[in-house]
Amino acid sequence: MTMLNLTPTELERYRRQIMLPGFGEEAQQRLKASTVLVTGVGGLGGTAALYLAVAGVGKLILVRGGKLRLDDMNRQVLMTQDWVGKPRVFQAMATLRALNPDVEIEALCEYITPENVDRLVQSSDMALDCAHNFGERDVLNAACVRWGKPMVEAAMNDMEAYLTTIIPGQTPCLSCIFPEKPNWDRRSFGVLGAVSGTLACLTALEAIKLITGLGEPLLSQLLTIDLSRLEFAKRRPYHDPDCPVCGHADKQAVAHPFTPPLLLTRG
Repeated sequence: MTMLNLTPTELERYRRQIMLPGFGEEAQQRLKASTVLVTGVGGLGGTAALYLAVAGVGKLILVRGGKLRLDDMNRQVLMTQDWVGKPRVFQAMATLRALNPDVEIEALCEYITPENVDRLVQSSDMALDCAHNFGERDVLNAACVRWGKPMVEAAMNDMEAYLTTIIPGQTPCLSCIFPEKPNWDRRSFGVLGAVSGTLACLTALEAIKLITGLGEPLLSQLLTIDLSRLEFAKRRPYHDPDCPVCGHADKQAVAHPFTPPLLLTRG
């Protein structure tokens, strides 16, 4: 990763996080030098992108097909009502640019497909998997394994959610964790904006930790959340040696641009 100098404006904008113990200007430079792919830019992905933008990630690639619906408005904080019926990803881009003009934003009104995924993953340093169906999630997971790119995996259903960080060659991939996919209809469950927002903040935090080396990411750990009871639990998912996606990969820990050496000994 090529480290980038911070401008006086950036030093002032991010001063409060630069003050964090173990963070400093070097961590902020890492954020500035990083490119993060965010899929499914809705209540989860859009809110995660918001917190990455205000934290100073250098570039965000937003990928989400479809138009904004009125029933999206209870959770999609980047949207405004006058945008209903229009491609949501472009409104997300405009909102993020207004929040932080120092962040480069690329918006694609597309879904993740086998045809576009390799190009998108190769042009990014890491991915946030916030898509609304397992079809897209599996395609992104396979591409991240193929190109050795970290992926923060997050999903919610009703008042429940899960979160984990996947590093190819080091942790279980999505297919290890969910070899059988649920029949998931994106509009068949209710959702509170505060639930998707809670998970989105944790998702953004995982990405920031990976990029900067701050704290300990959820490597080989699946965080499960029941927000109706405020219950949080960490589980250790099975790393399938015969996984059709990652089973052929080298089982030695793979260093990626954001992995401090100490993380290679964990998990």
